[in-house]
Amino acid sequence: MLAEVFFLVLYLDMQLIRSEHISGFSGSAGTAVVTLDKATLSTDGRYFNQASKQLDSNWHLLKQGLEDVPTWQEWTAEQSEGGKTVGVDPTVITAPDARKLAEKIKKKGGAALVGVQSNLIDQVWGGGRPSRPNERVKALDLQFAGKKFQEKIEDLRKELDKKKSAGLIVSMLDEVAWLFNLRGNDIPYNPVFFSYATITPTSATLYIDSTKFEENVPSHLGDTVHIRPYDAIFEDSKALSESVESETTSSGEKTSPAPPKKFMISTKASWALSLNLGGEEKVEEVRSPIGDAKAIKNKTELEGMRACHIRDGAALSEYFAWLEEELTVKGTKLDEVQAADKLEQIRSKNQHFVGLSFDTISSTGPNAAVIHYKPEPGNCATVDPKAIYLCDSGAQYLDGTTDTTRTLHFGEPTELERKSYTLVLKGAIALDNVVFPKGTNGLALDTLARQFLWREGLDYRHGTGHGVGSYLNVHEGPIGVGTRIQYCEVPLSAGNVISDEPGYYEDGNFGIRIENIIMAREVSTTHKFGDKPWLGFEHVTMVPMCRKLIDEKLLTAGEKDWLNEYHKEVLEKTKGFFEGKDERTMSWLERETVPIS
Repeated sequence: MLAEVFFLVLYLDMQLIRSEHISGFSGSAGTAVVTLDKATLSTDGRYFNQASKQLDSNWHLLKQGLEDVPTWQEWTAEQSEGGKTVGVDPTVITAPDARKLAEKIKKKGGAALVGVQSNLIDQVWGGGRPSRPNERVKALDLQFAGKKFQEKIEDLRKELDKKKSAGLIVSMLDEVAWLFNLRGNDIPYNPVFFSYATITPTSATLYIDSTKFEENVPSHLGDTVHIRPYDAIFEDSKALSESVESETTSSGEKTSPAPPKKFMISTKASWALSLNLGGEEKVEEVRSPIGDAKAIKNKTELEGMRACHIRDGAALSEYFAWLEEELTVKGTKLDEVQAADKLEQIRSKNQHFVGLSFDTISSTGPNAAVIHYKPEPGNCATVDPKAIYLCDSGAQYLDGTTDTTRTLHFGEPTELERKSYTLVLKGAIALDNVVFPKGTNGLALDTLARQFLWREGLDYRHGTGHGVGSYLNVHEGPIGVGTRIQYCEVPLSAGNVISDEPGYYEDGNFGIRIENIIMAREVSTTHKFGDKPWLGFEHVTMVPMCRKLIDEKLLTAGEKDWLNEYHKEVLEKTKGFFEGKDERTMSWLERETVPIS
């Protein structure tokens, strides 16, 4: 009999709505632990301010990454002392994380970690809980995908053969969408859909509610893909595992039989999936080969990223020119949501526009210091023309995904604001300019963007860069630039698309971030030490930096040259949207791209 059970809430996909219901915290990263007399939420530096505002007195906030602050796993294990049991919905925690947590619980004298088959928050919520989204699923045309899904599956089967694997269970929604060249809308801002897939040497099965299919999907998939109900994945996983075990038992010789084949699952797959396949002894947990392949964009995807960022950059320039005129010439009172809505309206006119890639961070003054700030109608600030304005926004287009941050000032910035902005700009330029040997990972590059802030004793509590999907998730693994463990595991490769976004934030005062999207590519060097390729970056974001916030005295000659060349490129690639049609934006664009000496 259990002495005590308490429950973990991990924020994955649909868990977001559960987490907000139970805690009030709406951020996209965190873990909640609820005991009989305590409730704790853990999150990282991007959400410290947000969580502090949204959590009530019932909750204790664990600020991950700060000195002497325990991880949520350590805190949970401490609460289990004295033979207590920890419960978790096994569909929302990965198998490796469950294993590590179970070990910590045992070391602290806890009883066990158990999977709770019926989510406790759903039980508390009752009938008011939103149902699972059931949006339409469409086929992505080859002119945007760049590669047939049948070829992707054959490439995957070659990997299965190398690994001597029985098959791969695909559980990441963006990996299913990419593999089959399908897109949906079940998760806000991410063109994915609730699904699983299994790929074996002889079969491909997609687990999905087929009533979601648009008319062209069945013909797109053809007869080579079997369709099964979404909820059948766990039952079928058991059957697949048993069939492999049966084949091994019946066909193997008694002397030195070959080791039984295992199914591969991603290290991000759920504990529930692992258990249904027979547990850790029956599966091989790997970094997903689909994730690695998806991160290296093909020529069509790279060209699409260039094209959509030009259109998107033009939309942002039009928006900033409009906003400046409204605030400083007309004296219009606009709140942060009204401003964001105008930006979406402008973007929506673009060719191949599908929707936004995340909630627009439209933030003025102190709100700009909240890294993942989300303005709400009726609960946001009026944009102050005498304060910093930070806009982090992006869009989904059929030919790519955008994510751009610009920090502006429509009045007279302080010396601290100008210095801070320029230090951040120098970091962004340093990462954009770097040349590095093939095999270098994102951790090795992270300090390039931070070095100028560090010299002043300053820093920022978020990664420097994340992977970006191609008409997929705006945050895409496994590559990026920062201190996350996964960034150490996967070296950057030609074809990777990542963000370059250093920042600096003064709590209660202002926030600064500059974000460009950059694409890794091979570059020519005078020498080739180690006889290996050398890589650099190509920037595709086409939006001017804020001239008012740049302290030219802090820039080197090389940095000034980079800035002038960048602004020349922005002007040349986006002026065609405005010449002879939009005098206001054309004037703003020409002013913001004037060379500095």
